[in-house]
Amino acid sequence: MAKKTVIITGGSDGIGKAAARLLKEQGAQVVIIGRSPQKTKATGTELNVPYYIADFTKLDEVRTLGNQLHADYPQIDVLFNNAGGVYGEREVTVDGFEKTFQINYLAHFLLTDILLDTLIASHATIINTSSSGNSGLSKLDINDLNLENKYSRTRAYGNAKLEVILFAKEFNRRYGQKGVSMVAFHPGNVVTNFGAESPGMMHVLYHTFVQKLMRMIPPKKGADTAIWLATTTPGKDWQPGEYYYKRKIAKAHKLAYDKDIARSLWTQSEEMIGERYPTFK
Repeated sequence: MAKKTVIITGGSDGIGKAAARLLKEQGAQVVIIGRSPQKTKATGTELNVPYYIADFTKLDEVRTLGNQLHADYPQIDVLFNNAGGVYGEREVTVDGFEKTFQINYLAHFLLTDILLDTLIASHATIINTSSSGNSGLSKLDINDLNLENKYSRTRAYGNAKLEVILFAKEFNRRYGQKGVSMVAFHPGNVVTNFGAESPGMMHVLYHTFVQKLMRMIPPKKGADTAIWLATTTPGKDWQPGEYYYKRKIAKAHKLAYDKDIARSLWTQSEEMIGERYPTFK
């Protein structure tokens, strides 16, 4: 994978950090993005890779990040949209959006938009971290993306992980013929700091002996499918727009295959970020 540039959001810990380490070992130029200045600097120093700081609860910081990456990297071969989390009570960001929705999905929708011309010119692969929760936890109401009604942290998380699959499917319908490919994957039940900000049972499941009962796996193993997607050929080794688990196409929530839902999500997302994705002849 020599000379390829890989950008990883949520790269300071967990799956993102594991992927950064493995891809660098394979010869890639890896760039990590994290929210915590201390943790991101420590990981960047440890791995000897460039790093950027951005808080995805603030879309202005995502815009600044995207513009800086656009200026610094004229070629981006892989964009790993990995940052995410599950949280407690419903919170609204400074931009007016439900926090889980914005961090897991909308911020990546914006970042990808800013970098799109570079991604197309680079024939890039874009990898979205989803979860089996897209099916088991999601109760998506396309008319209530901010979960103003019937909020729960698990529903918010499941919805967001379904949305990144819908994003991949609609993205490929719009841009797949341009040589750029987006795909989603489930890493498995990974032992990370994920869920650390969530109270109650979600925190217990991720941070106690229950990890063993759930057969939770280390980040390196969780990153395996992402590494495979990043280092193989779309259209040959895997299909853009699909949802993968353990290197195989997996079944997602039934709404993931609804083209009208995908188009509506896309249109509403453009309105939320205040701009439309570019069109190319």
